[in-house]
Amino acid sequence: MKELFDLAKFDSYKEDNRREVKKAEGGLPNSLWDTYSSFANCYGGVIILGVKENEDGSWYTTGLKDAAKLKKDFWNTINNRKKVSLNILKDDDIEIYEMSHTDDVIMVIYVPIAKREQKPIFINDDLFGGTFRRNWEGDYHCTSSEVKAILRDQTEDTMDMKILENMQMDVLNMETVHAYRNRHMAYRSEHVWEQLKDEDYLERIGAARVSVTDRKIHPTAAGLLMFGDEYKILYEYPEYFLDFRELLDPSIRWTDRLQSGSGDWTGNLFDFFFRVYGKLVKDVKIPFKMEGAVRIDDTPVHKAIREALANCLVNTDFYLPRGIVIKKDADSIIMENPGSIRTGKKQMLKGGISDPRNKALMKMLNMIGIGERAGSGVPDIYSVWADQGWIAPEVIEEYAPDRTILKLSFARATAKKMTEKSDRKKVTEKSDRKKVTEKTKKQMEQILNQMQSDVEYKVEEVAEWLNVGRTRARTLLKMLAVDGKVSETGATKMKRYRISNDK
Repeated sequence: MKELFDLAKFDSYKEDNRREVKKAEGGLPNSLWDTYSSFANCYGGVIILGVKENEDGSWYTTGLKDAAKLKKDFWNTINNRKKVSLNILKDDDIEIYEMSHTDDVIMVIYVPIAKREQKPIFINDDLFGGTFRRNWEGDYHCTSSEVKAILRDQTEDTMDMKILENMQMDVLNMETVHAYRNRHMAYRSEHVWEQLKDEDYLERIGAARVSVTDRKIHPTAAGLLMFGDEYKILYEYPEYFLDFRELLDPSIRWTDRLQSGSGDWTGNLFDFFFRVYGKLVKDVKIPFKMEGAVRIDDTPVHKAIREALANCLVNTDFYLPRGIVIKKDADSIIMENPGSIRTGKKQMLKGGISDPRNKALMKMLNMIGIGERAGSGVPDIYSVWADQGWIAPEVIEEYAPDRTILKLSFARATAKKMTEKSDRKKVTEKSDRKKVTEKTKKQMEQILNQMQSDVEYKVEEVAEWLNVGRTRARTLLKMLAVDGKVSETGATKMKRYRISNDK
């Protein structure tokens, strides 16, 4: 948070979605609490009191008459539950500065992002009328549907775990269930659940649960979404809608389209996933690769697209309008889903934390080899796109209603972007060398011991030695190359590695 405001950079700042200035000449302004609510409910931010905007957006100080009293009034008000639902600030989240060139005093309030279980942060003891969010440089009232969406995200049990006690098991399409079971058994042959009856199997995977009310088994929301027919899904989710559009010819509105409500297929998530995935990857160029006598057709790009589509489904809020929309043209794929990013955009891009909106759906996809539970899915997609030399993926968030958009472009990155990527890799490599683990040391030693003099090796060969992925093998080889223990030859896509003479 502290990086959002540096006194030395005061003259360069303007208001945005993380910074807000207020005069506060007559005491704490009422709008201060709107901004506190909006920052806490979005990605945090800083509120600077004693500052005003010029017409061009730059700032100038107006000063505070009694900063100590203002600070005391602030703490008294923020701890008043009738005014603010929850105080999430610590003592050191408020700082007072004296401007050297004007002698004006200003007060800086650092507002952190509230935890998911703390949201929504609202004011005036009014949940639906006093909840705000940030939209660029303004605070706006959340609609009742937005507040309800925030409340749904509070609990550890995600919305798809809900038992649909008003529905019986016959709402599930058994053809889809059996198709799922076949994929599961192909992925995990001789699984212990293989011999279970359908009802018992569905309970094991989270598609059904026994109700404590009537002691009978009912479908869960996840089961209905994954295996139900579209018109039955609408009983629980009136806004449910899936839409795939292929636009390869500009003269035609679309060259292919698949909608959940067309009536000529089930319209459920399982069938949508595999129908759309096939359409998304049909034009992806597959490099010729053999493993024994079998051609390997599943490239990192295929896996990245699969991961992106799975992320889209498991992070959707199916109660929100506009539905899931997947668009494909000759140069890009765009995936849109209702719902905000639960971990926040910054954490999602960083990876390491998995917090899907629909945990039961994620479990079902994981069981047939789809999706990444460890929270590294999105960073891996970026890594694959960088390796291909394509423009970096773009994540966009929209509000009112909440919507997350992922843009995957197949256009080549510019030379400048490629240089920036190379510079980032160098920084990463330097960082990695500073904190080499015992496991990494052993893997690097294994590479050196297994390499023969005057023989060049591909990344794939090294990955096979270590039983790791290509990305991990490439990282280890880069570290050895930087240390001078192996040398690199060839262009980016055709790189070969060999032992250095001064190993």
